[in-house]
Amino acid sequence: MEMLVWAGAVVSLAGVIGLVWCILYVVKLRRAALDETAMRAKMHKAVLVNFAALAISTLGLMMVVAGIFLS
Repeated sequence: MEMLVWAGAVVSLAGVIGLVWCILYVVKLRRAALDETAMRAKMHKAVLVNFAALAISTLGLMMVVAGIFLS
């Protein structure tokens, strides 16, 4: 079950990297001073990636917890 814990940690880390990417992307967008329509279109991408990153991170944490409980 140790492999499940480590695999979950890697998956969770991938989700956290996705969250950091979202933060940096939105900061870059805010500095670009785009018009509202362009900003909404680009923010839509950031929201989708943010939800996916949160789901991946949650899945990884569930794997870690399952690995700990099963060992």
